[in-house]
Amino acid sequence: MKPYSKDLGVRVLAAVDGGTPREEVAKTFCASMPSIKRWLKRRRETGDVEPRPIPGRPPTKGAALEERLPEHLRENPDLTLEEHCEAFEEETHTRVSEATMSRAIAALPGRWPLKKSPR
Repeated sequence: MKPYSKDLGVRVLAAVDGGTPREEVAKTFCASMPSIKRWLKRRRETGDVEPRPIPGRPPTKGAALEERLPEHLRENPDLTLEEHCEAFEEETHTRVSEATMSRAIAALPGRWPLKKSPR
């Protein structure tokens, strides 16, 4: 789930600062009361309502696939998904599933035909 935008937080707090009751602001902007309280607390503590970054490791496979996949597909148009996964693992030492490879290929611009069965 993504956080509310900073712009929404700024507009909500401007309405609260303008004297509009919090309940009315929550209905007007479709924001929850806990979110309004959280934004007020964050502004009080940090001076800003910038959403905190989502914790965890940053994704690495997607960027590597996006970078290497178009050239790999041009060079090897008749490989199966399984063979694409094996080639990617050999090249980058990062294992990806067939589902991940399929989604990455589908997200590329243009149409990339997939071979469904081994040679």
